[in-house]
Amino acid sequence: MSLLKKHSSADLAGRSLDRQAWRRFRRNPLSVASLVVIGLFALVALLGYLITPDSTPHCNQQYLELATLPPGSRATMLCLHDDLPAATAPRPSLLRRLAQGEPLPYSVTPIIEYSIARDTLHATPYNGDPIAVPRSRVAKVEQRTFLLGTDAYGRDVLSMLMIGSRVSLSVGFIAVAIALLLGITLGALAAYHGGWVDNLILWLINVVWSIPTVLLVIAITFALGKGFWQIFVAVGLTMWVDIARVVRGEVLSIKQKEYVEATRALGYSTFRTIFRHILPNCLGAVVVVAASNFASAILLEAGLSFLGIGVQPPVPSWGMMVKENTGYILLDSAYLALLPGLAIMIIVLAFMLLAGGLRDALDTRR
Repeated sequence: MSLLKKHSSADLAGRSLDRQAWRRFRRNPLSVASLVVIGLFALVALLGYLITPDSTPHCNQQYLELATLPPGSRATMLCLHDDLPAATAPRPSLLRRLAQGEPLPYSVTPIIEYSIARDTLHATPYNGDPIAVPRSRVAKVEQRTFLLGTDAYGRDVLSMLMIGSRVSLSVGFIAVAIALLLGITLGALAAYHGGWVDNLILWLINVVWSIPTVLLVIAITFALGKGFWQIFVAVGLTMWVDIARVVRGEVLSIKQKEYVEATRALGYSTFRTIFRHILPNCLGAVVVVAASNFASAILLEAGLSFLGIGVQPPVPSWGMMVKENTGYILLDSAYLALLPGLAIMIIVLAFMLLAGGLRDALDTRR
C-alpha cells in the first residue's frame, strides 16, 4: 500500500512538472513561433488541393507558352469544353479532391487577346495561329495570376510549393512514427531484460550507427525501389537508432525505482510494466529526439529527391524542384530554385527550434 501511495504521489508530481514545463515552453518566444510556423505548414498540407491555385492532380497542369513567368504575372486563359457531356459530369467527392486533386473538365489555352462576333469567339493564342470556336464550347475566359511565377514547364510554382509541403511533412511524420516504434521497443527491451538481449540489441544499434545515414538510406531505397511510400520506409528504418539509445538510457535508470519493483512483485507482465509504468516517464526525452528527427527526415527526403532517388515525378517535392531549377540560379529566374530551398530551411529551422524549446522546458534541473 505504501508503494502505491508513493507511486500516486509521483504521478501528481509528474503532472505538476508537465504544467510547469508547458509554462516554460510558452515563455520562450522562439519555441512558440516555431510551433506556429509548423502549424501553418501543416494546415497548408492538410487542405492541399482545396486551396492551391492549380487543383489538378500533382499540380501538373502545364502551359509551355507561359514558361518561367516572373512572380505576379497574369495571363488570359480560354477554357473550352472538349465535349459537352463532360461539362455535366459529377465532380469527385470532397475527400477525393482533398487527397488527389481534380482534373479540369475542359481544356485550357493561354491567349493574347480575343473578341466575340455573334456566336463565335475569335482568339489569338501565343503560337500566333488565330482560332475561332463556337460560343457553346466556351466554358469561360478568365484572367489567371501566378503569384510566384511558373517553372520551365509552365506549372504554377505556388501550387507545387504548397503540395510539396504535404510530401515533406508526410515523410517526416511516417518516418518518425516508424523510428519511434522500432526505437522505443528495442531500447526498452534491451534495458529492461539486460544480459544477452541487451548485448544483441546494442550490437545492432552500433552496427547501424556506424554506417553513414545517407548511404544507408540510399541502399534501402535501392532495395525497396523508388517511390512515394518507399522513401517513408527507407528514412524511418535509419532513424530509430537515436531513439533506441535514449530510451535504453532512460529505462536503465527507471527500472530500479520502487514502483517498478512493485509491479514485478504483483506479477505484472513485462509488456504492462514497460509500456504502462516505465515508458510514460521517458516521454520527455523521446519527444525532444523525435522533433529533431523530424527535421532530419525532411532533409533526407529533400536530398534523395534532389539526387533523383526519392519521390518520383510528377509528385511535387521541394528537393526535386531545387534539382529541376538549379540551372536557373545563374540566370534571372534564380527564385525557382531559391523558393523551395527557403521552404526547406524554414521548416527544418522550425523543428530544430521546437526541439530546443522542448529540451529546455522539460529539463527539471532548471
